[in-house]
Amino acid sequence: MGVYEDITKKIIAAIKGGVDGSGFKMPWHGAGGRPSNIATGRAYRGVNTVALWCEAQDKGYASDTWGTFKQWQDKGAQVRKGEKGSTIVFWKDLPRKKDSDDKDKRFVMRTSRAFNADQVDGYRPPFHIVEEPDRIPDVEAFVSNLPGLDLRFGGGRAYYNPSNDFVQMPKLEYFFSSHGYYSTLLHECAHWSGHDDRMARDFSGRFGSEAYAFEELVAELSAAFLCGDLGISNEPREDHAEYIAGWLRVLKKDSRAIFKASSEAAKAADFLCTFSKKEKEAA
Repeated sequence: MGVYEDITKKIIAAIKGGVDGSGFKMPWHGAGGRPSNIATGRAYRGVNTVALWCEAQDKGYASDTWGTFKQWQDKGAQVRKGEKGSTIVFWKDLPRKKDSDDKDKRFVMRTSRAFNADQVDGYRPPFHIVEEPDRIPDVEAFVSNLPGLDLRFGGGRAYYNPSNDFVQMPKLEYFFSSHGYYSTLLHECAHWSGHDDRMARDFSGRFGSEAYAFEELVAELSAAFLCGDLGISNEPREDHAEYIAGWLRVLKKDSRAIFKASSEAAKAADFLCTFSKKEKEAA
């Protein structure tokens, strides 16, 4: 089985595993943050983020810190005997042929194995005190920095209206938790990023009638990435039941679809983060 098929199969299993009598809990719900690398401190990106969230859900890992066997050794920790690593992917430059006139860079996909902090001995994670106020200033500031965002409040449904380019949100008190409110808001902002005047996302050519479900998956993953960056929980939504069947159809048809969705979600998250970075630079 190829790496595309292998990772896609695991993600499909994780999505199916989240559908039970208690609700529709996806691998990215309730994550403490994006999976990050022990050596660099940087978050994994794209499909690696989703794949490692799925592995953590399947294996019951509580930590969001990962690393290769050697990276853990370099930190004075040791992967326990018998522990199996999780597949991650990266892209490596291919050297140009001497007699080639092709100036474009070429890349080849390679795989590696990452181990969770729960699989090693000798590692002591940093201690954090987490507070959960009703309003979360960091997320409020993040959203307020989005230029031209028409954010409206009222009603009992959250949605993005592409025709009139506005986000509609119920008021905070309509949600069971502040994290549920903000994760929903970030999901709708992810949709907002795809407007023709911004990122101009259009999947109708590739995914046809399932383009809507694919866009929902992109927004869902983008919101999950942003929640991880901003330190809030990404909580399940009632409308997940409606979309899960569509997500599974897309993933089963095309083993590279989750790679595409993760890539587009990362681009959307980066786009939205750009405006907060500009604010910090200005300050």
